[in-house]
Amino acid sequence: MGFAAERTGAVTAAVFVVVMSMVLEPAVAAVYKVGDAAGWTTIGGVDYKQWAATKTFQPGDVIVFEYNAKFHNVMRVTHGMYKSCNVSDPIETHSSGNDTITIQTRGHHFFLCGVPGHCQAGQKVDINVQRLASTTVAPEPSALASPAVPLAHTPAAQAPKATALRLGTGFWLLLSALSVLAIA
Repeated sequence: MGFAAERTGAVTAAVFVVVMSMVLEPAVAAVYKVGDAAGWTTIGGVDYKQWAATKTFQPGDVIVFEYNAKFHNVMRVTHGMYKSCNVSDPIETHSSGNDTITIQTRGHHFFLCGVPGHCQAGQKVDINVQRLASTTVAPEPSALASPAVPLAHTPAAQAPKATALRLGTGFWLLLSALSVLAIA
């Protein structure tokens, strides 16, 4: 086998490793504490809309609501209920004070506090799990909000480390593939 054939084989192998790492890379779930250090509260002026806007949620991520169970709860609701702070018929209700919810589907997941006045005071959050890039137009949020999808409950971990792992794994696989190419 000549040098050119070996080089072509090495390039092919490196490209294969990179492509397979992108396709088969196991997802590392991130864990997000809603409201960060403040948690789930009406005190301290937490802007949950801004908090959620700074995150990139993926299926499998864990959302943690930490709060004083004497004064708050967590209700998953439809888009219409979220907009109007209607708590009459929630999809599900949590009240432990340390609720962990694994997001399993893409789209919007609406949560609010069902204690009177709390939602109106801003204690509500839209967890938007982005759809994969495509050429189709995404449906409006109201179309995504109504199905009741059961959510698994899992123990929480620290969010910053999990987020860094998601971004770093692909980088290291790419670096490994490039080093194979450099050696060949």
